[in-house]
Amino acid sequence: MEIINNGVQTFEDTGYSRIDKWDDVKTAKLAEHYKAILDLLGENTDRDGLKDTPVRVAKAIQFLTKGYGIEPKDILKTAIFKEDYKQMVIVKDIELYSMCEHHMIPFYGKAHVAYIPNKHITGLSKIAHVVEAFARRLQVQERLTMQIRDCLQETLEPMGVAVVIEASHMCMQMRGVQKQNSVTTTSAFTGAFLRDTKTREEFIHLISSRLS
Repeated sequence: MEIINNGVQTFEDTGYSRIDKWDDVKTAKLAEHYKAILDLLGENTDRDGLKDTPVRVAKAIQFLTKGYGIEPKDILKTAIFKEDYKQMVIVKDIELYSMCEHHMIPFYGKAHVAYIPNKHITGLSKIAHVVEAFARRLQVQERLTMQIRDCLQETLEPMGVAVVIEASHMCMQMRGVQKQNSVTTTSAFTGAFLRDTKTREEFIHLISSRLS
């Protein structure tokens, strides 16, 4: 049996507990809408498998869109350090999961992010957190790519930023054209990555290679 008390879920039979945080008012309102949707689809929301589904989906959608409550620039500002390093810094293969704003169906893939410091660096994990913050919103891949680029450029003021995202869109895979193996690639650059072809080519080479 599942028991919920102040956001702590405890499963009586196993002793397992998990702490989840959610907005109770928002959850209740969302659940009402999801129940209405299931009813309109012809489902029986009183059957065992669906009794708690509206609430579960209400909580899930809040998690999947939690980026609306996060300011990505503030993430970077928590870890900015002075450093006389002027070469490329790359964090590649950052997993991302987002939802297409046109059909609210997931797209997923990897982001590759680079910047060339100008007297300041940031913590490497902060770059992944920035990707996550923007991805956890209703998105289009093109805008997501530019948002990550602009956040780093405006906050760190580096000599250049490069972002490449490779993603598979389930709105193309499970509906519509139904092309399961298609991958969409987007890119956005500033500064040295825009001006200097060799710098941009080095970035593309490094994110494409598998270093051991």
